[in-house]
Amino acid sequence: MEARPERVKVVVIGAGQAGLSVAYYLRRFELVADDDFVMLDRAPGPGGAWQQRWSSLRLGTAHRVNDLPGMAELGLSFETADRSLPAKEVVADYYGRFEEHFELRVRRPMDVRRVSNQGVDLLVEVEDRTPQPLEEEKARGLFGRRRKTFEPAGPPPAPRYEIVTQFLVNATGTWGSPFVPYYPGMAEFRGRHLHTSDFTDAEEFRGRHVVVVGGGTSAIGFMLELEGVAAGLTWVSRRPIDWIDRQELDLEGASAAVALQDEAARSGRALPSVVSGTGVPKSRRIAAGIERGLLVARPMFDRIEADRVVWNDGSEVQADVIIWATGFRPELRHLAPLKLREKAGGITVGQGAAWSDPRVFLAGYGPQASTIGANRAGRMIARQIMAML
Repeated sequence: MEARPERVKVVVIGAGQAGLSVAYYLRRFELVADDDFVMLDRAPGPGGAWQQRWSSLRLGTAHRVNDLPGMAELGLSFETADRSLPAKEVVADYYGRFEEHFELRVRRPMDVRRVSNQGVDLLVEVEDRTPQPLEEEKARGLFGRRRKTFEPAGPPPAPRYEIVTQFLVNATGTWGSPFVPYYPGMAEFRGRHLHTSDFTDAEEFRGRHVVVVGGGTSAIGFMLELEGVAAGLTWVSRRPIDWIDRQELDLEGASAAVALQDEAARSGRALPSVVSGTGVPKSRRIAAGIERGLLVARPMFDRIEADRVVWNDGSEVQADVIIWATGFRPELRHLAPLKLREKAGGITVGQGAAWSDPRVFLAGYGPQASTIGANRAGRMIARQIMAML
């Protein structure tokens, strides 16, 4: 007999900053995890997208990570965190303690395949990515020893199940949807194309000629890490770098970026780059890199050849590796059956809610993409859901 779908009031997809913020406020409204709401996360452990970042990244060199709402109750704060440890480890540790303390019971690794209409409700189809025992191991368990005739068939297909819910909070972020623009000759390049999401360690590129593409903090971080490691290092950007003579982004700059994101989200357009609306603050480390001539971006190249990149004036640079620090797009493929996307390329979102479907909320989307914005969105979305339950 086929299993009946699980039923809950709310499903939250994603356990990063935005998803955890929503879940915290749902708990404040006395909803119970696994009974009233379910949290699904694709990653193997806590930490959101931070657990996927490279090990050399520290909290002091990355975008500021704001504390989750209620984190002070645990005596934790990213302001006082150990900055000698990899940021991915600190965030994973703090988020894991947060999940346990507030009894969020995050289910992972769970991959949401699609969300569709089920009458007045929503049907969430989930694939359980928990490692399954190989058939060989099953055979040993059944027969006590390996059968000589056994041929391993590989892992079995991941089990799937369904959840019916009244409301959906999508907090999947962008890490799973990297963006790489097309340039002529990309397919003919004999070297390696690498996106920000693939970067693990600068030592991997020792003695190689590396071209870094992008105008944001990730590209700048790669340049600083690869200095003295790569045999050749070139930085190119599709737009001029807007340097800001401050150590950190001020409230005015942040507000301008949020306003641009909010305008795009409310009009259903594709979201603009956050950096394009804020500029890049010159920390002491960055200012030193500019001073010694490292952080000077060339204009974007015109084409890619087998072992080099070439500009339209005929100049060229040898390349073994091209790192595309060109950002991400919101990860929304699983929502396609709901037909939320507008002709302008985005989803019309206001106050965290999809305007074309009041059952769907997008946490961490557009103006809520920053960690402080995600916290505010958590409270705002949870209040709206409770008002409609």
